[in-house]
Amino acid sequence: MLDEKDLAILKVLEEDSRRTTKAISEDLGIPRATVHERIKRMVEKGIIKRFTITLDHSALGEPIIAFILVSFLPNAKVSQREVAQRISDLEGVYEVHLISGEYDMLVKVRGKSMEDIGALVIDRIREVEGVGRTLTCASFAQVKEQDH
Repeated sequence: MLDEKDLAILKVLEEDSRRTTKAISEDLGIPRATVHERIKRMVEKGIIKRFTITLDHSALGEPIIAFILVSFLPNAKVSQREVAQRISDLEGVYEVHLISGEYDMLVKVRGKSMEDIGALVIDRIREVEGVGRTLTCASFAQVKEQDH
């Protein structure tokens, strides 16, 4: 599906999506028109979903990351997917994953302090209908994170 040129273009764009087709062309030794057409094709096929930025959350006042394991109450009047969507709509929630195992969802949150994370869990996530128990795991350090 993708050849070496496509993969090389994707790697450059992953590192900096602001790179121009001219700069990518010069770096990779591929004609600019070819780079442009390949990017356009990958967008049309949905391989490239969007071009975005990476935020410095510490500079934005959200230096704390935590992961919350959430169990779903199967007798609730809402579906597990609805619960996940409601949680995803809460401010401070960055990712919601439906998972297998003892818990049903994994939620990534950010905040300015552990107190803020605690308030998010206690006052908002646990108040969502269909949420059973939660387990919060604070992140000591971020070694690798990709926003794509």
